[in-house]
Amino acid sequence: MFDRIVADNVRMTATVIAAASAGFGRDLGACLARIEVLVEAAHQRGAQLLVLPESALGGYLREPLPDEPPGLDLPPALSPDDPELAALARIAGDMVLCAGYTERGADGSLHSSAVCVNGDGVLGHQRKVHLPPAERFAFSAGDGFAAFDTPVGRLGMLVCYDKLFPEAARALALDGAEIVCALAAWPVDRTDPAPHVAQDRQTRHFDLCDELRAVENQVVWVAANQTGPWGPRHFLGSAKVVDPDGIVRAHTGVGEGLAVAEVDVGAEIAQLRGHLDHLGDRRPEAYGAPPGAAAALNG
Repeated sequence: MFDRIVADNVRMTATVIAAASAGFGRDLGACLARIEVLVEAAHQRGAQLLVLPESALGGYLREPLPDEPPGLDLPPALSPDDPELAALARIAGDMVLCAGYTERGADGSLHSSAVCVNGDGVLGHQRKVHLPPAERFAFSAGDGFAAFDTPVGRLGMLVCYDKLFPEAARALALDGAEIVCALAAWPVDRTDPAPHVAQDRQTRHFDLCDELRAVENQVVWVAANQTGPWGPRHFLGSAKVVDPDGIVRAHTGVGEGLAVAEVDVGAEIAQLRGHLDHLGDRRPEAYGAPPGAAAALNG
């Protein structure tokens, strides 16, 4: 029973949003069963949107150790017509559900991807664009960001490392996303982990990005992450719901759980942008590359 729920300010209006901190392994059937439990737990709290971590279907890749060849223990890869994605939509029912998985492209390439579904089928899809060094032996990069419409509003999705790049979240906000769902398999520091996960530098970076991206773009930010040990790594959890003013409405901490909060998405965004509109006040003409930048990059 997935019974640890962290909830702040849950009332009976607006949109109830849930973000999961949970671990997922290789067995797709077990992953779907775990997702079903999470969906039911979120449903009991009135959630209309649930965001699961990167690699929720099939688990994260296992990074090779220095003396190992690449390609060991890769996650199962799914194509759009595979039954697991149909099962995910069936489990979602009337809830909007975002989940990460390893996608097999039509050309055979592998991608760390996110899919958004409900009982009607696929609502949106996003491939990870920015690949950290440890993933480049396995995954190919996506090539853009796009928001999409859902029953809970216009959403965008980012996959893990993408949220460290402000241009990624900004692209989604400029495409009309009011809610950005950031799905991660984010570990503690690879070279110098802290004795306690909550004090790790990567936990600090993860939390800072969530709050800052919400403020920069005046959007609701929903961060899900894997948690617990995975081979030589340890995922740091820290799922949360952040409002457009950068206030964390609900947070799981580093353990397993659901962060559940209600946000009046449209009203809160409108209120903030009516005072200072971070998107509307942009000066794109001033953001070109500085003189000599192209020469330096090509030099």
